[in-house]
Amino acid sequence: MTDLRSIMVKKISSSPAIAQLQGNSLANLVQVEIERMILDGELSSGSKLTEATLAEQLGVSRGPVREAFRMLEEAGLVRTEKNRGVFVRDVPIEEALEIFELRAVLDLHVGRKLAEGISTAEVRELRQLTDAMDQAVKADNAHDYHRFNLKFHDRLLELAGNTKLTSTYRKLVNELSLFRRQNLTNESMTVYSREHRLIVKTIAAGEPEAAGQAMYQHVMNSRERTLRNYEAKQADALKAAVLTAGNAVKSNATVEA
Repeated sequence: MTDLRSIMVKKISSSPAIAQLQGNSLANLVQVEIERMILDGELSSGSKLTEATLAEQLGVSRGPVREAFRMLEEAGLVRTEKNRGVFVRDVPIEEALEIFELRAVLDLHVGRKLAEGISTAEVRELRQLTDAMDQAVKADNAHDYHRFNLKFHDRLLELAGNTKLTSTYRKLVNELSLFRRQNLTNESMTVYSREHRLIVKTIAAGEPEAAGQAMYQHVMNSRERTLRNYEAKQADALKAAVLTAGNAVKSNATVEA
């Protein structure tokens, strides 16, 4: 087991999360790395996960991968289908919209609580994260923006100091990972960054109601953008289907003529 763990850590040592968890079980290491691959979009929504393939890729046996699948299912990132295997979850739009609403309510509480008491050093830390996101926007780097955005919201949760809320919220964030990545255009990242700065400003000013509303509206704006993107893609898919059908009819008519 020690040898396998050494191989695993060496193969994926570039992951900061893995480096922090070297003392944990091999299954935990595998779980963290597969989770990173899902959240970064390397493993797309709906794709099938194969024990043997991932075990070979990560340099471990299939046992830790199997255990990692179980933990990922509990976290809401994968689903197991009988006689078919394990798949990255594909969250329906209706469920995603409900999750956004629940997140908004939780963020309302977090914003209020943080504005009631936060240190200067903690505000400085949040501002550093917003600065990092601003730099990602300027570079049109959606990958870095997504990474710092997750860290920003996760840090807000940690500062709120409610362990149960944090674990629940993280699960919701994971389930929305696909939709959130799709929302990251340069235009939307610019808007999100402006909203992040408002959140930090109201928290630092000690304005509980304003901070809570800023965080609530930030999530609800994401919900609205997600719905618009989904409806636009559905409309595009319908147009493509109609065009394909029309071309097929023309083709058949030409052959018959």
